[in-house]
Amino acid sequence: MTQRVNLVVLLLCLGLMCPAVTGIFMDKLASKKLCADDDCVYTISLARAEEDYNAPDCRFINIKKGQLIYVYSKLVQEKDSGEFWAGSVYGEQYEDHMGTVGYFPSSLVSEQHVYQEANKTVPTTVRNLQKP
Repeated sequence: MTQRVNLVVLLLCLGLMCPAVTGIFMDKLASKKLCADDDCVYTISLARAEEDYNAPDCRFINIKKGQLIYVYSKLVQEKDSGEFWAGSVYGEQYEDHMGTVGYFPSSLVSEQHVYQEANKTVPTTVRNLQKP
């Protein structure tokens, strides 16, 4: 336990000494997404995970079989890319993950209830990670 604490302190100190690091560039998953509103904040549907999924990077969320997920947007599939939806897990047993929004493959879930149609096409944006 103390080794873990020491490692965390060391990593924090290194992070404070190297403020020039601005982030890692990751390829865009899609140029457009379907949402229920212009800001993609309203829930489109509730889905149930049919399989476990381990997130490959910070843009994605981990899901477990049987877990319920609120869906907020659906990426418009491009070329040979997979079809991904964005959402957050639901339920008290996943309390420490609730509110974290990320992508997951749509093929691993089944929609349980549609709240409203995703009929707004919204461009995806790239956030500038560098400070002005």
